[in-house]
Amino acid sequence: MRDFAAQTGAILWKDLLLELRSRDIFTGMFVFALVVLVVFNFAFDLRLERPEAVAPGVIWVTVVFAGVLGIGRTIAVEKDRGTLEGLLLAPMDRSAIYLAKLAANALFMGLVEVVAFPFFAVLFNAPILELELIVIAALGTLGFAAVGTLFAAMAANSRARELLLPVLLFPITVPVIIAAVGATGAIMTDPLDGPPWLGLLLAFDVLFGVVGFLVFDYVLET
Repeated sequence: MRDFAAQTGAILWKDLLLELRSRDIFTGMFVFALVVLVVFNFAFDLRLERPEAVAPGVIWVTVVFAGVLGIGRTIAVEKDRGTLEGLLLAPMDRSAIYLAKLAANALFMGLVEVVAFPFFAVLFNAPILELELIVIAALGTLGFAAVGTLFAAMAANSRARELLLPVLLFPITVPVIIAAVGATGAIMTDPLDGPPWLGLLLAFDVLFGVVGFLVFDYVLET
């Protein structure tokens, strides 16, 4: 377990250092998220009496589409630079690669949310900065990143990976997105309805995380 944790931490630290030097992934996700929020601001008048009626859908559409940009790049960069083969040849557990990439993707999405959520709250006058909603955002991000990391590895060998990844990813992540939107809407309107959605979201996170952990080695070999 100590060696496994060290391997995961080393790969994660490498990804974070590369992003700190280039800032390609975060910048693209951040700009895209702000553009989407501005577009929704002009498309909907969320300063009406009940902005929470549409706010959950707006914020999660922003998070999901911005997340696709970042998730697709984390493994595509390794493939383009030839470093993915080096990782596969290294004497380490392949599951450590999955956990490191999952943590990196979730962290990049989380950083975008840290900036986008306050911007959303100010722009749309919606109560999005509650503690319960932060927990829901963390669980939704983790579940989406768990599936996205797996399918990004599957699409990495394709020439049309930028097109293939969303096609594969969105149908599978529909339960996570629905649970996240439902939990967000419940907390914003009726907190008593939040726990069932939150439990469903947690169950999806565990399911997708375990499946990704178990089959990632096979995906890399295909």
